[in-house]
Amino acid sequence: MTAILGISAFYHDSAAALVVDGRIAAAAQEERFTRVKHDAAFPSRAVAYCLEEAGLTAADVDYVAFYDKPLTKFERLLETYLAYAPSGFQSFRLAIPLWLKDKLHMRRMIRRELGDGSRARLVFTDHHESHAASAFFPSPFDRAAILTLDGVGEWSTTTLGVGEGSRIELLDHIAFPHSLGLLYSAFTYYCGFRVNSGEYKLMGLAPYGRPIYKDAILERLMDLKPDGSFWLDMDYFQYCQGLTMTGDRFHELFGGPPRPPESNLEQRHMDLAASIQWVTEEVVLRIGREAARKTGAKDLVMAGGVALNCVANGRLLREGPFDDVWIQPAAGDAGGALGAALFVWHQLLEKPRDPRGRDSQRGSFLGPRFTNDEIGRFLAGKGVDASPCETEAELDEQVASILAEGKIVGWFQGRMEFGPRSLGGRSIIGDPRSPAMQATMNLKIKFRESFRPFAPAVLRDRASDWFDIDPKHESPYMLLVAPVREDKRTPVDAELLKTMQEDPDLRRRVNVVRSEVPAVTHVDYSARLQTVDEERNPRFARLIEAFERQTGCPILVNTSFNVRGEPIVCTPEDAYRCFLATDMDALVLEDYVILKDDAAREAGASVRERYLSQFQLD
Repeated sequence: MTAILGISAFYHDSAAALVVDGRIAAAAQEERFTRVKHDAAFPSRAVAYCLEEAGLTAADVDYVAFYDKPLTKFERLLETYLAYAPSGFQSFRLAIPLWLKDKLHMRRMIRRELGDGSRARLVFTDHHESHAASAFFPSPFDRAAILTLDGVGEWSTTTLGVGEGSRIELLDHIAFPHSLGLLYSAFTYYCGFRVNSGEYKLMGLAPYGRPIYKDAILERLMDLKPDGSFWLDMDYFQYCQGLTMTGDRFHELFGGPPRPPESNLEQRHMDLAASIQWVTEEVVLRIGREAARKTGAKDLVMAGGVALNCVANGRLLREGPFDDVWIQPAAGDAGGALGAALFVWHQLLEKPRDPRGRDSQRGSFLGPRFTNDEIGRFLAGKGVDASPCETEAELDEQVASILAEGKIVGWFQGRMEFGPRSLGGRSIIGDPRSPAMQATMNLKIKFRESFRPFAPAVLRDRASDWFDIDPKHESPYMLLVAPVREDKRTPVDAELLKTMQEDPDLRRRVNVVRSEVPAVTHVDYSARLQTVDEERNPRFARLIEAFERQTGCPILVNTSFNVRGEPIVCTPEDAYRCFLATDMDALVLEDYVILKDDAAREAGASVRERYLSQFQLD
């Protein structure tokens, strides 16, 4: 037996992953255990979970793979500060103590965390090698082009490569400070959202705007080449030397200072979001075409934070040169832990792969699970009088009936998802046919901005009946956007069309009914698609089948089981607390169905205030 522990830490979304004889045994982000969103600390609890899940101790681990090279990253940091000195001194003063305390002593820290019994060999992989390995090795392809796109690793910000059999090779790269991820983050910051967590908000805001600033971006901020390579004019940015992403020239170009967080959104911010989204899609399409030209590959795999831009991914699949695209579900830094471990197994130990046309990510259900006995004891300790359903069919019919009444359900089943998306293990679900569902979920369940869309979870073999997606393609990890089919759209009269396009109140825009499933149809008729199948998630698939039998609709609204600023729930206790603090109507913990009574609703306001105060707004 060969056990390889992968670790990512100290930037954001620290995580651990365990690969045993080439099989992904476990993986989880540290935030799920500490309840600190995007926790960057050493993933001690995630490591402990992975070992426990596999029945191993630290002494059983043969290799520990860290997802980047700290010394090379430190070199880049020093060279950047020297290049901009003395203007970057404030940033330098804040960063250097962290490096001197922890980041330069990774070997010692790993040894200390694993304990004296560990004799594991330590391996430090390149950041983008880790991303590339996480994309290719679990993919369903024997040969594929590889794209990795993020903010920055050691020096690379984008890489292009090829994977074949059990080996990957990176062929070309774009180097810091020229970065598509940091460019997108600069607009995230400028529009008033938090860097490294608010980028998906910017993507969700983009359909409300028009890309009227795209020419300014392409003419003033960047020089984009036909092959997708680019150069940024750093006079507009501050991220090399300052404590902010953008500088005065950027602010002058786009009409004023950055939007203060939580302030009103103006049409200008929506147009900026649309513009940078347009540019990002154009860059991804050009680089994708270049990857196909250079490698001759018919399929593509992707990782890195930019690969979570599901709108760009959807366009690349529809308009690009590839037969199919597979994206690592934990595409950001968390997935680097998995990639580092797989890199050791396949690339360094030269162990073969056997893709067989299906990915080996196991649905990305790689986190903790809890038994009915554990849940029963927990509920009894809380004084909840509940009994498990006798059969799964009984539970499915009961929950489907609750959903068909327009009620909202917390759904806690099986192993927790690895990556930022809830895929039916730790989800909040609802009826997509309800015109009020999106507003209710955003404002009374998630306590987040009203403009943000929700994803449809649709049975895989029914997806092409409702969305413009080729039946041969799937989106099991919620990483592709597809339009709602024309025949499922609802005619919108001129007055409502004007509301949808121009009303300054985004709540009124989003509440215009545009299709038969308005709760999952964004203002541009797009939907962030999750296809659900029996093989990856049989229990969730059977629930949707029960809902279809009752309603004729093979789709559920699926959003992550958490409130704004909170990590996705991990344990039954996390789920129960979130249930009590929100306006969810029912909670399903494995075979237990708990309905919220009037007393719990009356107590909800005080519980909610205390609960929400624990989490910083993201």
